Amino acid sequence: MKVVVFGASGSIGAHVIEQALNQGYEVTGFARRPETLGISHPNLKLVSGDVFDPDTVADAIEGQEAVIVALGAGRKGRVRAQGTKNVIAAMKRHGVRRLVCQSTLGAGDSRPALNFFWKHIMFGLLLKDAYKDHQEQERLVRESGLDWTIVRPSAFTDGPASGEYREGFPPTEKGLKLTIPRADVANFLLRQLTGSTYLHQAPGISL
Repeated sequence: MKVVVFGASGSIGAHVIEQALNQGYEVTGFARRPETLGISHPNLKLVSGDVFDPDTVADAIEGQEAVIVALGAGRKGRVRAQGTKNVIAAMKRHGVRRLVCQSTLGAGDSRPALNFFWKHIMFGLLLKDAYKDHQEQERLVRESGLDWTIVRPSAFTDGPASGEYREGFPPTEKGLKLTIPRADVANFLLRQLTGSTYLHQAPGISL
């Protein structure tokens, strides 16, 4: 399968690309500075571009079979939503249907899964703009008409994949650690490319 990863040089995107290559995918990595990945592989094509440029985004999507959006912008807003908007338009233009988009646990109807700290301190104050950006990003994906899955991970941690994370839980789920290794997030994103369990759904994932 041919897949393009937007946000390829980010902490999640890098894991996605590494795992995708190990699983035999033909991967295109799209980022402003993809050379920072430091990965060389016969099945990897790196594209330097800006997700705010619709034409560059469209060129990267042409000929692909699936798209993974793992855009990150720290505390900043707008990058995720606007970038995803351009991705969706390009997918429609080139007839690419499968979209897997990384959002965040706490967006949409998953907000009750968060504790006080994440609801009111992080997303209420410190990451307020980023949270709004995710909300708008999700709205765009849901209204895209594509074969989408939105993935909502909890807070990222380093270290090896646990392989023991919870997935698809209800917003009222108890006992969540509200953390997850980046490698597990990448694993779950890639699983969606060949499965339909969460088609047109927005599953949360967390330890």
